[in-house]
Amino acid sequence: MKISILLPYKENYSPNYPGAVSIFVNSTNNVSKYKKNLTVFGSTNHKKKLAKNYVNIHLSKKILRSQSKEYVDKFLEIQKKDKPDIIEIHNRPVYIKNLIQLETKLVLYFHNDPVSMIGSKTIQERIDLLNTCSKIIFNSEWSKRQFLKDLKNFYHKSKKLEVIHQSTNKSKINFKHKEKLITFVGKLNSAKGYDIFGNAVTKILDKYSDWKSLVIGDEPRENILLSHKNLKNLGFQNHKKVLETFSKTSIAVACSRWEEPFGRTSLEAASRGCAVIISNRGGLPETITNGVILRNLDSRTLFKAIENLILDKKKLQYLQRESHKNFHLTDRYICNKIDNYREEIYGKFILNLNNKSNVKKLKILHVTNFNERHNGRLFYNTGKRINNGFVRLNHSVLEFSDRDIVSYYRNINDLNGSKRLNKKLLEVISNYVPDILILGHADLIKKETLDYIKRNYPNIKMAQWFLDRMDSQWLNNKSRFLDKIDLMDASFCTTDPKSLKLNKKHNVFYMPNPVDLSFETLENYNNKYFNNDVFFAMSHGVHRGVLKKGKFDQREIFINDLMKITPNVRFDLYGMNNIQPLWADDYLIAISQSKIGLNLSQGKPAKYYSSDRFSQLIGNGLLVMIDENTKIGNFFNKDEIVLYKNKSDLSEKIIKFTNDHNLRNKIARKGRHKYFKYFNSTRVAEFILNKSFGLDKKYYWENIK
Repeated sequence: MKISILLPYKENYSPNYPGAVSIFVNSTNNVSKYKKNLTVFGSTNHKKKLAKNYVNIHLSKKILRSQSKEYVDKFLEIQKKDKPDIIEIHNRPVYIKNLIQLETKLVLYFHNDPVSMIGSKTIQERIDLLNTCSKIIFNSEWSKRQFLKDLKNFYHKSKKLEVIHQSTNKSKINFKHKEKLITFVGKLNSAKGYDIFGNAVTKILDKYSDWKSLVIGDEPRENILLSHKNLKNLGFQNHKKVLETFSKTSIAVACSRWEEPFGRTSLEAASRGCAVIISNRGGLPETITNGVILRNLDSRTLFKAIENLILDKKKLQYLQRESHKNFHLTDRYICNKIDNYREEIYGKFILNLNNKSNVKKLKILHVTNFNERHNGRLFYNTGKRINNGFVRLNHSVLEFSDRDIVSYYRNINDLNGSKRLNKKLLEVISNYVPDILILGHADLIKKETLDYIKRNYPNIKMAQWFLDRMDSQWLNNKSRFLDKIDLMDASFCTTDPKSLKLNKKHNVFYMPNPVDLSFETLENYNNKYFNNDVFFAMSHGVHRGVLKKGKFDQREIFINDLMKITPNVRFDLYGMNNIQPLWADDYLIAISQSKIGLNLSQGKPAKYYSSDRFSQLIGNGLLVMIDENTKIGNFFNKDEIVLYKNKSDLSEKIIKFTNDHNLRNKIARKGRHKYFKYFNSTRVAEFILNKSFGLDKKYYWENIK
């Protein structure tokens, strides 16, 4: 993983007067597991740098040319050559629009109020940032709320948004060495409440002469002068000196008037065991675990707060010790959070390090037709089978039955229910936030909806499976499959992808129709008595049953001709000759009464294509016969299924195996065993997940040429 970090223009990445951003970047970089992969880019006039992994971008002085723009342009040139995996931009949302041309992950850090910054002031600018960035980091919950101000609710749940507080190191403190010292660190201006502090602390020093005060900071733009014999202004001090001062300080004050996005001063004071007094502004309350928060900000209130601590020694010592004890915003803790999101957006997080051929436990949102509205008559459909596989792999699975939802929500304003369907999917995504979204024949889920999910939840993988055939005779099916393929991390179909001549840039895989032990419960090869010899069933759509008058199906013609040349054989037929298809347990009962199952698909055989009826027949222990031109025979030995060349050959084999009970049962048993071993729902479900996450585990059917 190669990471570039872009500092704000003129940010001083030097021990000489470093800013809060520089301190944060340097301290977290030092403890990152990826510190060797990090390069910091900036522009400073100071020769001495905080770290060796810093690249200074030298700028020319040109009249009427923005140096800030030149800064970003030069950085862009470097990145085009270096090609990092992640670019982290600190506190400059306006830089993003210049960097989107890079094919890399962009992460934006906010260290200030987002609505006050160029590039994120407007609602549209913030939406554009959400659509563009892989991650947006805030230094406080307050800053995040500011970013989300006036944005629609579904943006509030975006996993792109994350709060990562600033940090510092934590050192051992000898509380016995704490001095009677009240410290103020920061800009000496009214925004920081320096005047409030001055009015309060001078009165404290007058009343309690054994106490002293230290001030660290400067502000040439405001002339707020404090004078007291027990108050000393040290001016600007380096970061090391600030921490040393806090280590001996008893009471630290951060009384900002303005909405402080975070507040590094109070953070560092807490890490050094100070009793911290802060104003209730912005993100300041998030910097401490134990301290005094001023609900009313004025010098009188601050005076009382300081005096209470001076007079109540036990409370003072309690706050000091608890502040230090409960301090957790350490550099290492925060950097672990940073490294975690790096791994997340890089894609590494999903690997199970103990077994690189499988994915970790996932949250799966499975969108397909679960047929709830038809009272469970297709309880064994492929969606349910794949679902069972996910569950057996111990994943969390949420079912989303798209066809049922549109049926429930149809109205005069939404004739097919698709508007409500797509809105509902977004709501479910925002609540559940899956690791992967899997679509099965979900035609009414709009491409725009998936595109929105992809932009706002970039870590969600997307996959689709498709059962229908897609050769030249079925171009409509192919267009349905291709409609959303550009948004998919992987796509799966029950036809050999090579025969479909699909674009090689898409990850398309052959997926066998799975069997499932909870559905395929029969072992017909153990039966001694049958009412029928050959079972064949078809339907023209799940709900339409037999063909309408005037329509015909080549399969019906084929079967009727087959019966004529195959005398004395009992055929059990459904979905043709005006006999309605079978559903639910009626279907399974019918299967149990036949010796042989015939799988016959519409039109010319396509490589590897078979309906899910093939798995239902072989899985229930029938001897299965299928056209050899399907090439399904590539997956089986000759003693596991029966292949036929044509109608005449099929007739002969039906007669042969109808009468040869031992041979028929032997082949049926082996066929069922083979299918359950290699094509079970758990294995197929694992295959879908592994391919979607880019794992290279090979499966039985992939090794067949």
